[in-house]
Amino acid sequence: MGRYILRRLISAVPVLLGITVIVFLIMAMIPGDPAAAILGSYATPDNVARLNRELGLEGPLWQRYLLWLWHLLHGDLGRSYALNRPVLDEVLERFSATLVLAGASFILCAVFGILAGVVSAARQYGFADKAITFVVLIGISVPAFFLGMMMILLFAVDLRWLPVSGMYAIYGGGDLMDLLRHLIMPATALAAVATGVIARLTRGAMLEVLRQDYIRTARAKGVHERRVIWGHALRAAMVSVIPVLGIQAGFVLSGAVYIETVFQWPGIGRMLVDAILKRDIVLVQGGVVFVAACYVLFNIAVDVAQSLLDPRIKT
Repeated sequence: MGRYILRRLISAVPVLLGITVIVFLIMAMIPGDPAAAILGSYATPDNVARLNRELGLEGPLWQRYLLWLWHLLHGDLGRSYALNRPVLDEVLERFSATLVLAGASFILCAVFGILAGVVSAARQYGFADKAITFVVLIGISVPAFFLGMMMILLFAVDLRWLPVSGMYAIYGGGDLMDLLRHLIMPATALAAVATGVIARLTRGAMLEVLRQDYIRTARAKGVHERRVIWGHALRAAMVSVIPVLGIQAGFVLSGAVYIETVFQWPGIGRMLVDAILKRDIVLVQGGVVFVAACYVLFNIAVDVAQSLLDPRIKT
């Protein structure tokens, strides 16, 4: 197992390196002069040239990339010139809020997606199967940001059951219950699409397993149907479901960008949107690379979990 984890970590190095190249090139190809955008009305030629020199935006593109990569390898993501603070400090401060939102969404989509898929497969072509399929199709079809806005109109504006936006109440609150009340709508909106995807793929994996000979043998021996479904079939189906969980974890992490904007959640997604509007290239680069690295590491963890269920994967 140790050698398998080491191989996966080594294979992630070129992926992360490719991510840094893509992110840097995309930021470099943005039209306009970042220094001029920052200075605004003070953007005289001398001031622009001086700020470009201070920000390290002078010189060939390859030289600027190697310098940025060198600092990145030493844990230095640069300094935000819009916030005037280290990018790593800002990213880590915002990541805790994003982790709460993405973690809650992932738990919701994993639990309800797997549960819906198992029930749908166990009641194939029955009322439960058709009802779950109908709800799943709606969940997959509706964009998360649109669902979030509709939830705000219904539960916050009309019914006034839940707060409109933010992570905590502006006045008072700040405890766990306050956090949960603010978390319900954004986590549900973010988890809707992922729940539908997981439910459909879990149903397909379960139906394939339920047709296997050893399942028929277990039923012929008189094993209780509940044990057949949850004890035998689900364990075998999880080998196919776990990689999907890894992909959906990346989806909820990246989807936090627009959900955090809709609900004004103080996480990395909202930070990136604000940084793009302010042309804070250093902060955008650092934030995107950090999120991408988390996504890669999470997929490695998913592969390890999959190998524990099916040892053949390691070979």
